[in-house]
Amino acid sequence: MSERPLPSFTGTVELRPSFTPRPQITHVVFDFDGTLSWVRHGWPELMFSVFRHHLPSVPGESPEDIQAVLDAIVFGLNGRPSIVQMQRFAEVAHQRGGPALDPAALREEFQDRLDVDIAERLAAIRGGEALPDAFVVHAARPLLEQLRRDGLTLVILSSTVEHRVKEEAEALGVAEFFGRHIYGSPVNPAGFLKKDVFERLLREDGVSGENLLSFGDGPVEIAATKELGGLAIAVCSDEHVNGSGVMDSFKRRQLFDSGADAAIPDFRDAVALVNWLRSQ
Repeated sequence: MSERPLPSFTGTVELRPSFTPRPQITHVVFDFDGTLSWVRHGWPELMFSVFRHHLPSVPGESPEDIQAVLDAIVFGLNGRPSIVQMQRFAEVAHQRGGPALDPAALREEFQDRLDVDIAERLAAIRGGEALPDAFVVHAARPLLEQLRRDGLTLVILSSTVEHRVKEEAEALGVAEFFGRHIYGSPVNPAGFLKKDVFERLLREDGVSGENLLSFGDGPVEIAATKELGGLAIAVCSDEHVNGSGVMDSFKRRQLFDSGADAAIPDFRDAVALVNWLRSQ
């Protein structure tokens, strides 16, 4: 890190030596679910529930052993379309002696459960029973406002189906910050890779990885950012209490392993971090 003094932080911030000033940043890319949006919070437990129902048992296996197997699938493939997690789980279940499972049917089972929660949360926002910011990751809006004032290009890049991302961004009141730069996966996500979108964005805007800053809570966007020469901040958001200030320990470990330059639990210190990064 640079010897230039860091700002005072109000919460937990972890920095790696690779977190150094980047005054040339022009593009800031955000993952959506778990990074900006809290509408899908609790999705890991729903996926765990589906998988536990179908997972064949192995003699002598402890609950901790089972959780480790599921964590590797649910969190290890976070940031890719959910069908990829379903395909991997079907492989693991079959290797353990279970019947052949249909990944599409598993995804439908998971998505049906998740859609119930999403519909209830969006209805509460639209009906005035809940404020949009109750479902925006804590303190994200002030950061978006600051970045827009600074004239940076803001981008949402999600593995969720694109029309759903746009619908939810509108409901949360954050779509206006991103304009046409809201990208998600196609309805048929076969072959969809976030890195491809990163590369296309940089190519079309005539910039390089040195101009790129990303925020994400999954290893895919963190690794892609680093491969392209960008700087990546891990948002280790709490899936249970928005704004708790507590880092999810699994996300923290996984995202640092993926190359993250810094880790935060939410955006309470993000304005100070970005200002430090961009100052000369």
